This record gives sequence, structure tokens and C-alpha cells, in this order.
Amino acid sequence: MKTFDALFEELSAKAVARPEGSRTVQELDAGVHAIGKKIVEEAAEVWMAAEYQSDAETAEEISQLLYHLQVLMLAKGLTLEDVERHL
Repeated sequence: MKTFDALFEELSAKAVARPEGSRTVQELDAGVHAIGKKIVEEAAEVWMAAEYQSDAETAEEISQLLYHLQVLMLAKGLTLEDVERHL
């Protein structure tokens, strides 16, 4: 299982390399507003459905939320240290 740090490093490398067809690059190209909208939608889905879903389904949705949060960090140029200062 990837750690939060490892996933962030992987997404950062994809953002720099800009491989064709990369989901990360497509998300970044969509812009901060589109990424933020996806985060809000996913957070609402996790919150509303968690009571009725299996743990595996909830974990999958949380993983998507974490992915988009990290893409937003890349788009805004924030590091993990920046985020940790506010935890």
C-alpha cells in the first residue's frame, strides 16, 4: 500500500514528466476549480454513502478523495510540510 508521501512523490513526478494520457496531467490541465469541484463531490459521496457501503467501497472513495487533494496541492504548489503546519 502506498503511503501518502509516496503517492505525492509519484504524482509530482508525473506532473513534471507530463506523460501522455496521464490522469494526473489531465486533472492538472483541468485547473484548480475543476479539481476543487471533484474534491467536494467526492467528500460528499464519502460522507453520505459511508453508512451504507462496505468498508472496501468506503476506502476506495477515500483513496480517490486523497488523490484529488494531492493533485490540488500540486496545482497550488503546496508541499506536505505546508499542509502539516495546519493540521
